Amino acid sequence: MEHAERLLTAAGELFYRRGIQAVGMDEVRAASGVSLKRLYQSYPSKEALIVAYLERRDERWMSSLTSYVAERGDSVEAVFGWLERWFGEEDFRGCGFLNAYGELGATSEAVAGVVRRHKRRLRDYLRGLVADDLLAEQLLMLVDGATVTAMVDRERGAQAARAAKEAARVITAACRG
Repeated sequence: MEHAERLLTAAGELFYRRGIQAVGMDEVRAASGVSLKRLYQSYPSKEALIVAYLERRDERWMSSLTSYVAERGDSVEAVFGWLERWFGEEDFRGCGFLNAYGELGATSEAVAGVVRRHKRRLRDYLRGLVADDLLAEQLLMLVDGATVTAMVDRERGAQAARAAKEAARVITAACRG
């Protein structure tokens, strides 16, 4: 595994599990096994590493979601089925993008920009499933709301995903009816 990949893997695990501000560059270096010199050659600042971590997370998160949904016929309900599965993962800690924005969105335009791009990308994907701008916005609110609920109360994760799925079904039917 190349240096940048090892750094992103280590940073991703640490940032998502413990929070971005709680993790220092030396911890990332130690967890990755990459020298501090190589770390700063790859990512000249912590902000650069955070942006790369979020961009990588966006690619992986969206790929997992879209593959799951495509296997189930590109249905809105499959989006919420995927969420239920994600919420049940042992290492689930909520939305990495909302977490990053909560920590750094007010002070880092680079981080805020990556978070906004991810949310736009998700909204655009949902729009592709339903072909309606307002409905895509409503579905995004359901996705984010279910995710926050599952993060705050892990025991209610599956329930939150199922409730959001039912709300999505009702809203989608109303928009088409």
